[in-house]
Amino acid sequence: MSEDGSGRAMTLGEVQQLVRRKDELEAQIRACYQLLEDQKGVGMDGPLVDAEGFPRADIDLYQVRAARHSIACLQNDHKALMKQVEEALHQLHAREKEKHARDEAEARAEAMSQSLPPAFAKVNAVTPESPASTSVDDEIVEFGSVNVHNFKSLQNIATVVQHSEGRPLSVTVIRNGKKVHLGLTPKRWAGKGLLGCNIIPLQR
Repeated sequence: MSEDGSGRAMTLGEVQQLVRRKDELEAQIRACYQLLEDQKGVGMDGPLVDAEGFPRADIDLYQVRAARHSIACLQNDHKALMKQVEEALHQLHAREKEKHARDEAEARAEAMSQSLPPAFAKVNAVTPESPASTSVDDEIVEFGSVNVHNFKSLQNIATVVQHSEGRPLSVTVIRNGKKVHLGLTPKRWAGKGLLGCNIIPLQR
């Protein structure tokens, strides 16, 4: 993670400033090299004394030494800055990737919630070994002929259950964010009612 020294993650604007600073350093380094080139192409390693060991008279020794010193300092700064830029870009890329994954997950969740039909009631209790092959917290979307458009009260469901005794009944529920189709057969059993589950209306 790239930080600015205060422990705070760097922003894109701050990274762009670093890149501008890098460009400035590179321009200064180029200018120093050009100066050395103008001094008879002496470069970083050319001799500063003549064959007899005297300071060369054909170049400006002070300028050459100053330029060489500047290049050494600027290159160290440049190296440190490049490391900072690299870390900052890596961090921004990771943040962008994270954000993209988050946006995708949100979009998927939204698409799923939009594609799920509205429920009108919920199962809040199920007796073990009862005819109800449903789960607690299942939200009911369709119960036989009853759906969100014609549901008035739990009596609607009770009527459908009574008329379907011994016959498979098609039920659609939302379970764990997914639409699930169930086949329930209301029948007499050891417990109360024909299904053995308790249903409550959903407060919308």
